[in-house]
Amino acid sequence: MKKLFLSFIVCFLFTSMISVNASREEAAGSIINTWIWEKSIGGSNNPYVATPKSIGFNKKIIFTQDGRVITYKDNVEIRNSAYVIEKGKGYFDQSEHDLITFEGKTYVIENLDNQNLTIVSNSQDGTRTIFKR
Repeated sequence: MKKLFLSFIVCFLFTSMISVNASREEAAGSIINTWIWEKSIGGSNNPYVATPKSIGFNKKIIFTQDGRVITYKDNVEIRNSAYVIEKGKGYFDQSEHDLITFEGKTYVIENLDNQNLTIVSNSQDGTRTIFKR
């Protein structure tokens, strides 16, 4: 009986550790968070760089767990809409990527980690937008 109880405890601790690790990994690459706009880089047909300083306002977006994206301009909510993440083909390389669609546009998720989110317009203009946490 004592061995059975000890085995149960060891199994419980092992599965708990796996669960904690999995949730940390999910959070590390999760889009769900507040993202502060750092800059946008225009595509090859219309090259430009826009930053909060160059255009005169700050922007942030919040992706919620319930599939909403809330957009703020200078801390004033300007949009609240749904977003969808799915697999699909990128416009430029025709390879499979994670795509995110919100506010009427689809973007390739180019980079997503603990501190950075980079999305690229999945269309001919190819504008790259960079956010930080």
